[in-house]
Order: sequence, then C-alpha cells, then structure tokens
Amino acid sequence: MYFDLPTTLSYVRGVLQLDGDAWNSRIDLFIIPDFVSLAECGRILEPSSIMLGAQDTFSEDKGAYTGEVSPLVLRQAGATIVEIGHAERRAMFGETDETVANKAGAAARNGLVPLVCIGEKTHHSVASAAVGAAIQECTPQVASVLAAVPDDTDIILAYEPVWAIGAKEPADADHVVNVTTELRKLAAGRKGTTRIVYGGSAGPGTFAKIADSVDGLFLGRFAHDIHNLKAVIQEVGRASSV
Repeated sequence: MYFDLPTTLSYVRGVLQLDGDAWNSRIDLFIIPDFVSLAECGRILEPSSIMLGAQDTFSEDKGAYTGEVSPLVLRQAGATIVEIGHAERRAMFGETDETVANKAGAAARNGLVPLVCIGEKTHHSVASAAVGAAIQECTPQVASVLAAVPDDTDIILAYEPVWAIGAKEPADADHVVNVTTELRKLAAGRKGTTRIVYGGSAGPGTFAKIADSVDGLFLGRFAHDIHNLKAVIQEVGRASSV
C-alpha cells in the first residue's frame, strides 16, 4: 500500500521499458501490485515476459466470503503467481501455517504458482544458534505448504527473516546460505520445481553472496526506484550467467 493507482500503473509502465534490456533469458521477473490495479497491470505487461503476481488470495474459489479475493478470479485477471503468508499477514491478521497452506492449495488448483513467505521471528547473536532456530521455525512453515499442494506444483519459497525486513542490512550471507540449504532439502524429490528467493532488505551485492543457495531475490521498497531495480536485475543476470 505504498503506491496509489496512478503511481502503480506508472511504475509498471516504467518496468516494462526494462524488458529485454536489463536482463537476459535466464532471468524471470515478476511484479506483485495491489488487487485494484491487477487487471490493468496485466494489460500493460501482456506483450512482455514479466510475470504478474497478486499479494494474497483466499482459500476458496467461490462463495459467501465478502471482501476476500478468489484465486480463480486472480487467474482470470492475468496473475500467474500469488504471494501467501507474508510476515505482515501473519502478524497483523493472525494467519497461521494452516491458513497459509490452505491458500497455497487453492492457488495450486487454480494454476497459480504459490509464492510462500517463510522466516523466523527471532535473531540470535550466536551464528550457530541463529541458524538452528531459523531452521526449526521455518521447517513447519514449509512442510505444511508442501503437504497441501500436489507434488508436481511449481512453488516459490521466499525466505524473509522477519527481523531483517526493513533493516539497514540484509541477513548475513552465511546465515542465509546455511538456512536455505537445509530448507531446500525438504523439497528434495518433488516433481514440481521449487525455487527459493531471499527477501529482507535485499539490494545491490546481496545475490552474489548467496547465489549458491538461492534462485533469486524478493525485493520490497528498495525496488520502488526503477533504477535500483534495474541495477539488481543486472547483478543477478551477471551472476546467473557465470
């Protein structure tokens, strides 16, 4: 809710200008605007390779659920990805692992790729303790989602340590590598593709340090400036082509 409608549409048109210029064919880019602007953003992005995502969904396709947003309608509006279980949703609206898993299942049955936000709340000063605590807290978040979607469903796990969201610096690279390496093991053997992206104050220089364990970045306010977004995309493109 940082952008109003005109600002959102202007931003999306600006990102569209980067298509085919700022990144190569090995880079996938998605934008996740608010619900009201979703359909118009889809029309703007239609001629491009940029994917459209939604910020949330409901666990049912149809029914007496006033104010909720159907995953069926999101798909019809042009979304291909849906973000689920962001730390703000969990903290402000009481979403649980069960809630998130049900939404992931609904997204999958409607042909949407669930982008599931996971992350630990507490940060320990001792590195080994921090990694262990993160794995312990994130494992049920991942396991519940994997149990709720078909084995051949493509999913994206957005690892965002809650304590790193809005911080001055992203989580330490060793921490991210150690945690995501272990979490990836939970999805070993799945038929569907499981990608892991890192979020939490991500910016220039972040990806190169963690590229061995993650597939990309999940940018927040930093990417509101298209010049920042372009710089990070180019960094990821260079690292991905090595």
